[in-house]
Amino acid sequence: MRASPSVRRWLTDSTSDPSVSFRYWTEVDGRSPSDPRASRARAQIGRKGWAAKILAQQFPDGHWVTPVPTEIYRPKYTATNWMMIILADLGMTKRDRRIARLAELVLDRWSRRAGRDGYPLSGFDGETCATGNAVRSLIRFGYLDHPVVQQSIDWLLRAQKADGGWHCFRARRGTLDAWEGLDALAEIPESERDARVQSAVARGAEFFLHRRLIVEGPTSYPPWYRIHYPNHYYYDLLVGLRMLTRLGHAKDRRLGAAYRWLIRKRGRDGRWSIDAVHPDLDPEHGSYQMEGPTYSTWLERAGYPSRWATVEALSVLARRE
Repeated sequence: MRASPSVRRWLTDSTSDPSVSFRYWTEVDGRSPSDPRASRARAQIGRKGWAAKILAQQFPDGHWVTPVPTEIYRPKYTATNWMMIILADLGMTKRDRRIARLAELVLDRWSRRAGRDGYPLSGFDGETCATGNAVRSLIRFGYLDHPVVQQSIDWLLRAQKADGGWHCFRARRGTLDAWEGLDALAEIPESERDARVQSAVARGAEFFLHRRLIVEGPTSYPPWYRIHYPNHYYYDLLVGLRMLTRLGHAKDRRLGAAYRWLIRKRGRDGRWSIDAVHPDLDPEHGSYQMEGPTYSTWLERAGYPSRWATVEALSVLARRE
């Protein structure tokens, strides 16, 4: 499953996004981040490509879209919260002053409620998805030690269900769809994980492995078999594979069916495509309803070869090898 020379050039040449190139050199090709090729790519993140285009739309105080800076969650999926998630995925950090302004705005907005009555970072009681995404993004930005982030990590630990999973709504059991809790904890460097975090990560990983990343309910849910980006708070099989392989479970035999699915998704030219953009819902197999208007955010067109999906898939397969 190694990339062909043509696919490698497509992922790393001057027409590619620098975040994709950096991930290819470090996660697929196995180079150190200090390697000249990787270092050059990382230096361009935020200066050109997707991150630069997103940041060009940022207001001076750090927010996006809405006329009221304190509204960071709506409209979905163009407001500040959603831009934060994408920029963290693309490899931005607080070393860039635009990211520092964004992070400070989010921390100020949400910390007004955080700290009272045990609420998490998002200020939404029981919102594992929003809190997990925020914790993961802020850790990537470089705010692991911030007291609000630490408090929110503690909240995620307490929100874990007895079966090892999480749920974004009131429920006794976890759901694969609430992957953000585990993914947030996985972002904590191993050297920084205390015994509680280590236990929660191990139990959370087993929750997903036991279900082979896809077994939930009497029928399958079609959107989970489609590749998306941005994911926002939605789950699919590639999300599960990325998370579990990064946690060191790439050789677990229970991922076999998911790997076979991923390999079947590869095009004859060795590339993967994005199948759909969110919100991608199947009303026949779920009862989730959207509140208010939504606006899709996309970096690449669905139905065409995707650099992001391709480097994501190759990274997963590289970890398996």
